[in-house]
Amino acid sequence: MLGVFYFTSPSLRLLIGLLPMDKCSLESGKMLNLDYSVDATLNLWSRRDVQTCTSWKAPIIWEGMFDPDLYDQMHKKEGTSVALTVFAVGRYLEEYLETFLNSSEKHFMLGLPVSYYVFTDMPEKVPEIKLGHERSLKVIKVERHSRWQDVSMMRMKTILDAIESDIRHHCTHVFCFDVDQVFSGRFGSEALGDSVALLHAYYYRIPEKLFTYDRNPKSKSYMETGDFYYHAAVFGGSWKSVKALTEACYRNIMEDKRNNVEALWHDESHLNKYFWLHKPSRVLSPEYCWDTNIGYRSDIRVTRLLWAPKHYDALRTP
Repeated sequence: MLGVFYFTSPSLRLLIGLLPMDKCSLESGKMLNLDYSVDATLNLWSRRDVQTCTSWKAPIIWEGMFDPDLYDQMHKKEGTSVALTVFAVGRYLEEYLETFLNSSEKHFMLGLPVSYYVFTDMPEKVPEIKLGHERSLKVIKVERHSRWQDVSMMRMKTILDAIESDIRHHCTHVFCFDVDQVFSGRFGSEALGDSVALLHAYYYRIPEKLFTYDRNPKSKSYMETGDFYYHAAVFGGSWKSVKALTEACYRNIMEDKRNNVEALWHDESHLNKYFWLHKPSRVLSPEYCWDTNIGYRSDIRVTRLLWAPKHYDALRTP
C-alpha cells in the first residue's frame, strides 16, 4: 500500500527525495571494473549526494562525473556505431514517434554513426525525419498484438531477431527505448558500455523492500531480493550483450506462457531478473529517463530523457 501511495502522493515523493543513497566505496575511477580505459577518469567523488558506483565496481553515471569530450573522442577513435531500437505500434506511432525521433536527432549520440530501427505495424505512417550525417532509419513491420502486454513482452524476440539478422553487421552497440519519451539533453557516449541498465526514476531512493520485483515463485522473473530496480524503458550495451539479454528474457517469457504465468511488470520484470543474475557493467542515473511529475530533486541537475505525457486509457484500447 505504501508503494501505491508513493506513486499518487507528491508530498511523499518529496520526502523520499530526502532519503540518503548508499555511497561508493571506491577511492577513484581507476578502481572500477572498466568498460573502457577512459572510465578511469570518472570522478566518483564529484557527486557526494548520490551513489556513483555499485558493489560490483560498475559506475553509476551522473552529471559532473565525466568529461564528455574524452568519451566522444575515444568512441570516435574506436569507430563506435550505435543502433537505436524503438517500437511504435498502434496509436503510439502517431502520438509519440515523430517527437521522439526529432528530439533524438538533437541529443542522442551526436557525432557517432546512429542507425534507427523503427518497429511498427503501420510502416506507411512513419513520418519523414531529417537525419544528420551518418544517421539512417530503417522501418521494420511487426505484428500488432491485441494486448499491449504482449507487445511489451514480444519486443525482446523482435530485437533479438534484428540483432542477429542485421544490427550485428553494422553497429557495435545497441540502445533500446520506449517511444513515449522525449530527449531533452545530451544522451551521449558516456552512456555506452558492454551492458547498460537504467535506475528507475521512482525507485532509486526508496528501500529495496518496496521494489516491485515479481514475487510469484511460479514465474521465471521471480526475485526475493535484488540490487536496484531497473527501468525497461532504456537498456543497451554491445550487440553481443543485448543479444544475450533479449534471448534470455524471451526464453523465460515463453516458459511463463507455457505455464500460464505472466510476470508482474512483463518484460521489465524479466529484465530485472536478468540484471540480478548478470550484473550490468554500467548503470545510468535517472537523469537518463526522468519523470517531471516526481517534482524537484536536487540530485537531478540535468534531464537527458523525459517521460512524455501518458494517455494509457486511449492508447491501450483496441
